[in-house]
Amino acid sequence: MNICRQWHAHHPLPLSLSLMNRSVKVAVIGAGVSGLSAARELQREGHRVVVFEKQHRIGGTWVYDLRTDSDPLSVDPNREIVPSSLYLSLRTNLPRQLMGFLDYPFSKEETGDPRTFPGHEEVLRFLDKFEDEFGLRSLTRLNTEVVRVERVNRHWVVESRTQSFASVSQEREVFEAVVICTGHFTEPIIVKIPGIEMWPGFQMHSHNYRVPEPFQDQIVVIIGLGPSGFDISRDVAPIAKEVHIAAKIPDGMDYNLENRDNIFYHPVIKQVYEDGMVAFEDGSSIHANAMIYCTGYAYHFPFLETNGIVSVEERWVRPLYKHVFPPALAPSLSFIGLPDLEYTFQIIELQSKWVAQVLSGKVHLPMEEEMMISVQKDYQQLEEKGVPKHHTHSLIPFQADYKHWLAAQCGLAPLEDWRENMFAECLKKFAEMQDKFRDQWDEVYWDAITHS
Repeated sequence: MNICRQWHAHHPLPLSLSLMNRSVKVAVIGAGVSGLSAARELQREGHRVVVFEKQHRIGGTWVYDLRTDSDPLSVDPNREIVPSSLYLSLRTNLPRQLMGFLDYPFSKEETGDPRTFPGHEEVLRFLDKFEDEFGLRSLTRLNTEVVRVERVNRHWVVESRTQSFASVSQEREVFEAVVICTGHFTEPIIVKIPGIEMWPGFQMHSHNYRVPEPFQDQIVVIIGLGPSGFDISRDVAPIAKEVHIAAKIPDGMDYNLENRDNIFYHPVIKQVYEDGMVAFEDGSSIHANAMIYCTGYAYHFPFLETNGIVSVEERWVRPLYKHVFPPALAPSLSFIGLPDLEYTFQIIELQSKWVAQVLSGKVHLPMEEEMMISVQKDYQQLEEKGVPKHHTHSLIPFQADYKHWLAAQCGLAPLEDWRENMFAECLKKFAEMQDKFRDQWDEVYWDAITHS
């Protein structure tokens, strides 16, 4: 009991919840991959789970919606927001073998998309099956948006708004823990371009891109060359007059433009002008009709009130112990799914197991002071290595170590190496093949990688 009292003195859960195998009432915010994974693991540990999802169905970022924000740039705070950021042509940029769970693989279905890199519809079908298989549907409140989460008297008050056919109802409910699983593909980041206020062309963030037809015969500038910039430039090119990509090209990356004679690469934009001209840092310039910002997304939790304990700076949520627990609020508040630039399904699953077992008392966190020391040490090491703050949650090249650490915390057997081998091969083959990398690997090749 003395150990429990010492642990309780540093953590905001009631004393009884620090005992082994306790059941906690938990609010899970979001029913995408992170929320569904969290709900499954929490339920397995015997917790009482409510999942809040503001969309009409589960799936999170994998739900395609033809609608877009009322503001194409998504900067108007009063805009009508559409959560989806999917474009119609989107396919996974990872093979399905890396997009399943440890005990629930993303297998091919006789009536589904047979490709190793399937379309977004296939991912959504997989998540629907996952929800049904583990009885998560009954835990989920659809069309229910969380508008405020605040800690009151060592518990969390969750205020939500439910939209029905004819009315809107609001509810306040008390939980012992909150797990935030809202993803990070809804709040766009817009880079500042000198002269943009006077530039007359059409501007859009990739969050609102759906189909290429609006750009027929236009000269289009794509800003950024992450996954969305790469895909959208290829999607638009067949019908656009020209596509110009403005981005910092990684050292050693030789982009193959075979059969793409209307795509051109430039360094970043230096300035734009009111006559439509776009000038680049290398001295070249064009006159363009449209500009699509493929510049990423910010972490955004407008509902969360922690009195300054947790802060968000675009791509950095801090302070977080191992990207999950704010030390001063652990274990009653946690975040799942923040790491990016990785194959996230397995990280999400391992984080979910860890959170569920911490809440049940099977796994113990260090004291608050120890967690803060660990957090500050991690941040200092990143700074010494020159890692920008907005890459704090990007785990490459240390993602394998992080996953092995999570697995050990949860008492799992050591993780198999084939997933890391396959992920490394994906990065290598993309650099070599680019446009073709999704379609030129057959199942024999993948089987060889899987069993190597």
